[in-house]
Amino acid sequence: MAIAPAALKSKDFVSNQDVRWCPGCGDYSILKNIQKVMPELGVPKENVVFVSGIGCSSRFPYYMNTYGFHTIHGRAPAFATGIKASHPDLSVWVVTGDGDGLSIGGNHLLHTIRRNLDLQLLLFNNRVYGLTKGQYSPTSRTGMHSKSSPQGSIDYPIDPISFALGAGATFVARTIDVDAPHLQEILHRAHQHPGTAFVEILQNCVVYNDNEWLEVEDRKTRVSAALALHNGEPLVFGPKEARRGIRIRDGVPSIVHLEPDENPESAGVAVHNEAHESPSYAFALATLARPDFPLPIGVFRAVEKPTYESMLQAQIDDALAARGPGDLAALLHSGDTWTVES
Repeated sequence: MAIAPAALKSKDFVSNQDVRWCPGCGDYSILKNIQKVMPELGVPKENVVFVSGIGCSSRFPYYMNTYGFHTIHGRAPAFATGIKASHPDLSVWVVTGDGDGLSIGGNHLLHTIRRNLDLQLLLFNNRVYGLTKGQYSPTSRTGMHSKSSPQGSIDYPIDPISFALGAGATFVARTIDVDAPHLQEILHRAHQHPGTAFVEILQNCVVYNDNEWLEVEDRKTRVSAALALHNGEPLVFGPKEARRGIRIRDGVPSIVHLEPDENPESAGVAVHNEAHESPSYAFALATLARPDFPLPIGVFRAVEKPTYESMLQAQIDDALAARGPGDLAALLHSGDTWTVES
């Protein structure tokens, strides 16, 4: 009689490597939450692959007791594409940062998203280059003073959510490093989604950009600084005695002040629908930013369309049916060939 495999636990996904991040780094929380979620997904360790590029976040494969690749700067999505296309049965996770993913890796990230491979892209956003000691990154605020912008950055920042939506992502979400229940929920949903799941994780760099996300990390201020996205529910934020909502007209969001007992929908507050076929609604949400608006936290968009690897396999099956399995030697010696004699 076959013996059922023992249920996996969080500790089964912890490697024997010393975790080396700065004390207080938000990556510790993300790592622990991912290790907690992994056994709940029901995927054997030998079928899980973590792929990273270069940066503080890219140490991840060393700390996960799974298969992994620590690749080159910005190219993790390209490696992950090859892994998933050749082995569709694997659970592939890409771990990147705002610098690694949106600077040198922006092109690779874009094409992985548009192809809609069934994998998870986790982008840790601390709005700074941490590994190279505090230069401004593609997501840094305009005016940020850093080692590479002592007079203040004059670049306009990239918004990761808008970037993913523009690339055609079928699942787009944002969560917070220290909000364990929400982070775990988003990881579960990302894994369940059939297609590319893009997740921005707001992460604190305690050394070079401390408290960048303090308003939404602190539970006391989060209620007013963050907009929790719940599918089918009105876009409402703030304490009960000072509730406000988000109205969207002609694609433009605005804030509506609500009376204590007022029905948000009657006041024109938008009801969240993550399944809109068009990404225009999600784009409108992506424009909400501090300090003028609350920062949306949750799933912006979740739609389904055929995955890259399923369409690739269909092409392979069609070719085999029409032409047979093929002969590599015959292919190499077909067409224009010649022999070089000494």
